[in-house]
Amino acid sequence: MSHAIPLSFLDLAPVPMGKSIADGISQTVAIAQKAEAIGLNRYWMAEHHNMPGIASAATSVLLSHIGSQTERIRIGAGGIMLPNHAPLVVAEQFGTLNALYGDRVDLGLGRAPGTDSATFQALRRQMSDAERFPQDVQELLYLLGKGTDNSPVQAFPGASSNVPIWILGSSLFGATLAAHLGLPYVFASHFAPQMMQQAISTYREQFKPSSYLDKPYVMLAANLLLADDDESANYHFSSAQQSFVRLRRGERGQMPKPTHDMDSIWSQAEKAMVDNALSVSFIGTTASVKPKLARFIKQHQPDELIVTANVYDQTARLRSLELIPQLDLFALQSDAAIA
Repeated sequence: MSHAIPLSFLDLAPVPMGKSIADGISQTVAIAQKAEAIGLNRYWMAEHHNMPGIASAATSVLLSHIGSQTERIRIGAGGIMLPNHAPLVVAEQFGTLNALYGDRVDLGLGRAPGTDSATFQALRRQMSDAERFPQDVQELLYLLGKGTDNSPVQAFPGASSNVPIWILGSSLFGATLAAHLGLPYVFASHFAPQMMQQAISTYREQFKPSSYLDKPYVMLAANLLLADDDESANYHFSSAQQSFVRLRRGERGQMPKPTHDMDSIWSQAEKAMVDNALSVSFIGTTASVKPKLARFIKQHQPDELIVTANVYDQTARLRSLELIPQLDLFALQSDAAIA
């Protein structure tokens, strides 16, 4: 029997040009509440540092605020960049979230530092810390599990909370690790789609059932921006395109305003780079997006989709969420059962 695919939302708490961080956070709360109102499955936030256009650097702190302003939707990190943190601290933070908000808390873990080398040094970390990622993940599983009663170091809060851990990735490394540990896997296809199919296949083929999961569970990420007409959707999505160009140029700044003239901003080489990086994007009306989304789901058979819409205009973001039910995800089905 086929099932509807759960749809979740990934947010970076964008800070629009000319707005304060407090404004960005306030807008983010409204997005989370709208995501809950339309019945989305999860609301995740990502850890980034030294970026004036992103307010989710202190991810667990902001997640706690989101949790207090919502009631049912799952909240979590997509993800915490584990090389930046001691596993014990992450266990305590997410154990605290679990104590506050119960079993609606998720913990997605990434291996990248999520920042530049200078900021990494400011975090008092070393690039070699990423090499310990598999061991750090296992340490976190242990600290959040039930078997630490006799351990000299325990996570309070955190021990026995069993906060679900997900592995995030954009290469075969995360896919192989998630498969080996029997954990759910999320592929960052919304900005790094190049190895998507290979990573999915590797994960599914190598998956070992575990106490956490009895069969593979794949969540794929996509950019999704719906509007009442295709032109409006493409116009507002230009904010995300500009952000990507700036990131690749090493330019800092808040979330840029949309433009009707991207050709005056990017070179042909930059356009090709952005088009490639953001190729898993569904931008337009529900009528134009729905068949493209259906083809994507049929081809890749994800168990869940997580979508993002990091653009300047808050009204456009809210409208995009309002239109999601019109996609009729019950009609966009995967043959994979929902975990």
